[in-house]
Amino acid sequence: MSRHGFTAMYEYPLYVSSCPGAHVIYDTISRQFCHVVIAVFLPRLNSCVYKKLIINPICTRACYDEGKRCAETLFFDYHRQHNLDIKVVRIFNTYGPRMHPNDGRVVSNFIVQALRGEDITIYGDGQQSRSFCYVDDMIDGFVRMMNSERGLTGPVNMGNPVEFTMLELAENILRIVAGKSKLTFKPLPADDPRQRQPDISQARSKLNWEPKVSLEDGLKETILYFKRLLKNGDVRSVNTRSVL
Repeated sequence: MSRHGFTAMYEYPLYVSSCPGAHVIYDTISRQFCHVVIAVFLPRLNSCVYKKLIINPICTRACYDEGKRCAETLFFDYHRQHNLDIKVVRIFNTYGPRMHPNDGRVVSNFIVQALRGEDITIYGDGQQSRSFCYVDDMIDGFVRMMNSERGLTGPVNMGNPVEFTMLELAENILRIVAGKSKLTFKPLPADDPRQRQPDISQARSKLNWEPKVSLEDGLKETILYFKRLLKNGDVRSVNTRSVL
């Protein structure tokens, strides 16, 4: 079993709650400094655009979801109580080189399976959608947020608002890889969102930021990275449970 990335939420739920560690960090900083700029990069379910919003605090992934919400709440409590300068960014699906091959993310799973000629695992009917932001664009957004005027605390959503279904993602990867993998379908995990699409209107208006790298170009760079890993023997078993 792996403790890498989002796979851990199912295997080691007590490891992924953000609250206790966040509280220690905030308390330590507030005792030492009057003004500190802190960046918290937290995905949050209700910042997505859903046709119907349902938050389940006791589902299998709740330790992840609720931990992020709690940490974000603590940031704002310390901001109000100790006048700490904070910057809050809510990340939506991000991918690119240096992803861990066994972290359970759908992009890395699909790419490694395609490069190996293995069946690509899709959960549900593959029509659930995600928005994929290339890492270079995301880092540019972070820098702009950190350099923004004092008082712009956020939360500011960052991600790519262009949606793709899981089927479209798999087909794009297979086309770029020129692979012959087959698609296999498994039951959709409980509480898996049907849609994730960020509203980046604040990032556009206040930071003059929006993603520039297309999914096609970003996948090509990411595939090259995983090709090098495979060539060097750095990719072991792949956890096929795609959680994002």
